[in-house]
Amino acid sequence: MSYILAIDQGTTSSRAIVFAKDRSIAGSGQKEFTQIFPRDGWVEHNPEEILESVVWAIRTALVDAGIEASQVAAIGIANQRETTLIWDRKTGKPIYNAIVWQDRRTAAYCAKLKQDGHETLVTCKTGLLLDPYFSGTKVKWLLDNVDGARERAEAAELAFGTVDSFLIWRLTGGKSHVTDATNAGRTLLFDIAANAWDAELLDLFAVPDALLPAVKDCADDFGMTEAALFGAEIPILGVAGDQHAATIGQACFAPGMLKSTYGTGCFALLNTGADMVRSHNRLLTTIAYRLNGQTSYALEGSIFIAGAAVQWIRDGLKLVKQANDTEPLARTADPSQNVYMVPAFVGLGAPWWDAEARGAIYGLTRNSGPAEIAKAALEAVCYQTRDLLEAMHKDWGESGKTVLRVDGGMVASDWTMQFLADVLDAPVDRPKILETAALGAAWLAGSRAGVWLDMAEFAKSWALERQFTPAMDAATRDAKIVGWDDAMRRTLTTP
Repeated sequence: MSYILAIDQGTTSSRAIVFAKDRSIAGSGQKEFTQIFPRDGWVEHNPEEILESVVWAIRTALVDAGIEASQVAAIGIANQRETTLIWDRKTGKPIYNAIVWQDRRTAAYCAKLKQDGHETLVTCKTGLLLDPYFSGTKVKWLLDNVDGARERAEAAELAFGTVDSFLIWRLTGGKSHVTDATNAGRTLLFDIAANAWDAELLDLFAVPDALLPAVKDCADDFGMTEAALFGAEIPILGVAGDQHAATIGQACFAPGMLKSTYGTGCFALLNTGADMVRSHNRLLTTIAYRLNGQTSYALEGSIFIAGAAVQWIRDGLKLVKQANDTEPLARTADPSQNVYMVPAFVGLGAPWWDAEARGAIYGLTRNSGPAEIAKAALEAVCYQTRDLLEAMHKDWGESGKTVLRVDGGMVASDWTMQFLADVLDAPVDRPKILETAALGAAWLAGSRAGVWLDMAEFAKSWALERQFTPAMDAATRDAKIVGWDDAMRRTLTTP
């Protein structure tokens, strides 16, 4: 039993990876699932389709690795955060689709809460802002808009959870209603200093405490999968929201270490250790991880659209057939054109937090074409990252040059990573193992099972594949940033 299985349940697909004891990948499986857009700004997933994709991916990964479930010591789960589900405790069936973290349907409610002066309380206790991004307002929407939901919730007939909780409930046959501290900390309902659900916040969002899961450390006993699913019971011993799992997978264990993940969105986390740093620049204070009852915190900047802009170029504009065709197309762009894309398709995250902003492209001329648009989409991710890091430096204090560890699908693009280093005027480190969220979840489970290395040895095992260093002259960089800042000002709906 020396294998560890990681579930990386993301926004557009579910992946399962079997890691051997030496952390090499023995097998994998991945399956996309449907993105549902009922109205402008609404984003949903079918929970049953998510579950089916996870089970399929696990079975495929086991076959690919050539092993049986009985050879797996433990499962670790990394999941898309904030996505919200409520299900029936007897049947396990959801009462509505999962409301995805990108969903903006509660924007007006958040604005009303801000207007009424509640954001200070919320931020003080949760480290978060009043934004539709987080789970709390989504829970309230479900209780208020699904027939009979509130009455059933108050009668303890329903259960709430983020995707990790729902998967664990179903994989364990309804035996475990649990989550971990990183996922709980993204709900607007959890006091991250007290490490507990908060009665005052539950009252503010009108959420009955009977809905809530138990909150555990990231490496803990979360339950056993049913034997009928995979051929043997497997203990679930690690859980973390995907960005926290990636922080662990990047071995960013020391205060001051920084990672950024480029998937559907982009999420940068700066480890601040035991210090819960309060942001003065509209960043989030969040739990990085909780191990052995000890909490480490982080400053986080969240960009809602990163790889999703590339998907839009592929699926919406049909400029490319495959996502990885975007870089070759961008390389052919006219360097004299200054085209900027602000991908505010579902509003803007940190440090702007403008839920009503929508996407825009600036600087188009008659000579602009697919190449210039593709280039603008890739560059937008880099500009947004710079905005986050500038805010982090102001909050944390800059001591020398930042070195950024990156991961996620987009970092395979050398062109994009070089532009990122140029815009940041700082090195960008790409690791040998890019599946860092899965690796982090696997380490949580593997260390709990006694199969993998401890934290210090795991950190030593982190390996660099390539470092990108700045090559752009200062005048060019400054001019490009001025153009980006102007595009942002034109896009924002609030000053």
